[in-house]
Amino acid sequence: IGIVCADGIFILSDKRTDDKLLVLKSATKISEIDSHIIASAAGIVADARVLIDRAQLVAQQHRVTYDSPIEPELVIKEIANIKQQFTQYGGARPFGVSLLLAGINEGKPELFTSDITGNYLSYYANAIGENDEKIREKLRERYKRDITIKKGVKLALDIFEEIQGKRFDIKKFELVYISKENVKPKRIEGDELKDYLK
Repeated sequence: IGIVCADGIFILSDKRTDDKLLVLKSATKISEIDSHIIASAAGIVADARVLIDRAQLVAQQHRVTYDSPIEPELVIKEIANIKQQFTQYGGARPFGVSLLLAGINEGKPELFTSDITGNYLSYYANAIGENDEKIREKLRERYKRDITIKKGVKLALDIFEEIQGKRFDIKKFELVYISKENVKPKRIEGDELKDYLK
């Protein structure tokens, strides 16, 4: 779930890891694209990694060339263009990934979603992955434009809890948010998220 808030933006992700042998820190679902942009993907993880690497490269090239942070929309546009190209080649498989990209552009939080076909749109709140349509319905009912990051995260966790029921486990979630004031991604995982449920 990604939500645009009055004081910033965040992505909350379910890592969906049940393996006791797995080092949880290694299974991150939210990547830092630049110091002001984050992204999360749903679908084929290996495909997502390639697109996220490309997004990071585009962001770095922009910094080196123009000495300024890239606009989030330029990053999602580049990724959407790559996805679209792979829908028209014979013998090439399209990228099986939906991408949620969140960032701060000149003090304004922005959220974009790109689907498998190469389309992308801007949203106030959106969800990708398992149960995305159910989550979107709940977001349409409850999302308010003046929501804060803290209240937004609580809303997102409440929605996950309602949909997952007994399978809900706070330890499997990770949150990355970027506040308007301190434009740097902050990551919170597992039990640390309990503060947001209060």
